[in-house]
Amino acid sequence: MNIPVYLDNHATTRVDRRVIDAMIPLMEETYGNASSTQHEFGWRAEASVAQARRRVAALVGALPEEIIFTSGATESVNIALKGAARGHHAGGKRIITSSTEHSAVLDTCVSLEREGFEVIRVPVDRHGMVDPDDVLRAITPGTILVSIMTANNEIGTIAPVSDLGALCREHGILFHTDATQAAGKVPIDMHAMQIDLLSFSAHKMYGPKGVGALAIRGGRPKIRLMPLLDGGGHENGIRPGTLNVPGIAGFGAAAEIAGAVMADESKRLAGLRDRLVGGIRDAVEGVNVNGHPTLRLPHNANLYFPGAHADAVMMAMKDIAVSSGSACSSASPEPSHVLRAIGLGREETLCSLRFGLGRFTTEEEIDYTIGRVSETVRKITARGVHPQTVH
Repeated sequence: MNIPVYLDNHATTRVDRRVIDAMIPLMEETYGNASSTQHEFGWRAEASVAQARRRVAALVGALPEEIIFTSGATESVNIALKGAARGHHAGGKRIITSSTEHSAVLDTCVSLEREGFEVIRVPVDRHGMVDPDDVLRAITPGTILVSIMTANNEIGTIAPVSDLGALCREHGILFHTDATQAAGKVPIDMHAMQIDLLSFSAHKMYGPKGVGALAIRGGRPKIRLMPLLDGGGHENGIRPGTLNVPGIAGFGAAAEIAGAVMADESKRLAGLRDRLVGGIRDAVEGVNVNGHPTLRLPHNANLYFPGAHADAVMMAMKDIAVSSGSACSSASPEPSHVLRAIGLGREETLCSLRFGLGRFTTEEEIDYTIGRVSETVRKITARGVHPQTVH
């Protein structure tokens, strides 16, 4: 068993060896620029990108021509939200999102508010679930865009994306979903679910960091996206810049692997997660699960430990990598906005830990974690170390 045990797979994942093997030739042999169309080095690079585009598209039920590659999900979100808002502002200025979105969405919406757009943030219930009726009530004739994440990055709750897609399509409103945590973990079919814009990233599915994708529905009515950058006609003129060919090839390999193993992998991880949660709850009194009890990602467990500050727990067991919230906001001293949105108080929020299982997690690691977490929490609560006394 490897020590430390890695259970922070929501933050990032270890790159699969098969993905690395797919990337190495693109750095050592086929290292041409995919836009260099005058020679074989460029042709080979272009072919590698085309193959990856097909693989990435297949994972989310898109067509290859509907995929543009980016530097990651955050850029994809920015292109989707800012590009769509600016491209469709003639139809209105209202954007609807939820209170538990990733900071990539929330911060982009704040930026759009400074440009004069109106952003409505619908609430979630105690499980972190968005009610489509709340979205419906927020829709006005000037609503142009709805953005609701497929699955929450902290508590794992899976949104009713198909219902939201149908609702938006019925009202002629663009629907974007941040599928960063869900892609490769649960089935997604962009067209069947009536999604117009879908953001996701390679490094959450055992691919390399620094590469992501935005799926843009083709057909009619046409989606008009204003590019954020100028400087060339790459990616249908939406995302200029030299393509990261090795990263894109790795993304394609990761997507193909994820699609092939998803059903079995999800079943295995859900079993390990339930073993982890059950073992900890048997050993520690009062532990609660944050998020939806059943409609959740198979590899997610977000647990509240009464009287045990998350920071104190993590500092006391440095042999296990877990987190107290999103990696993108972990530097913030404020409690998780997701946990506050589902109704947890400040103490409950500061006493919650997120466990993210992954492809390489073993039963031995889970059993070890049950023992270490249980022992650590019991010691901390016995000492009476509470959130208000930890700084």
